[in-house]
Amino acid sequence: MLKISFMAAAVAALALVAGGHPSQAEQRKASYNFTPARYAPDYKGKRTVSFTENYKPGMIVIKTSERKLYYVLKGGKAIEYGVGVGRQGFSWSGSANVGRKAVWPTWTPPPEMREREPHLPISMKGGPKNPLGARAIYLYQGGRDTLYRIHGTNAAQTIGMAVSSGCIRLLNEEVIDLYKKVKVGAKVVVM
Repeated sequence: MLKISFMAAAVAALALVAGGHPSQAEQRKASYNFTPARYAPDYKGKRTVSFTENYKPGMIVIKTSERKLYYVLKGGKAIEYGVGVGRQGFSWSGSANVGRKAVWPTWTPPPEMREREPHLPISMKGGPKNPLGARAIYLYQGGRDTLYRIHGTNAAQTIGMAVSSGCIRLLNEEVIDLYKKVKVGAKVVVM
């Protein structure tokens, strides 16, 4: 069973400036400017690794204590991505399914988040300044949105850290890669 508190739901809160839909040049810049060495020096980028745990290809396994997301492949392999995870009091574990996916998603902080941080906007259109980054993968349980996401970030330096309100953050170019691979309906396990 997914252990979540909707008071702890959704995306990492950042001080934001309202933005519109990005131009193609902005999309390219925001999509591919996060070189790990510059923004997250301890992270060397995604890689294919041995993964002999008993999960089916196409699943996502997130190990929050390791700050790693694994996209399971055939033949005992997985693609390992570095991630940012929920800060103390906002982390969660359990299973969900990919309910939907979005390109340059709109961010709508839940009321509980806006109560904690009143400076946040009611909603923000997708674009380079949006904290959901270039792509978002929405996690559902029992057909209902959990308010948790696997998404890109405009704060690449947070990869490997526990700073979000429960969502899982990837570098923008890596969430674009994962977005292309993962299917709606895929199982996601968070531990």
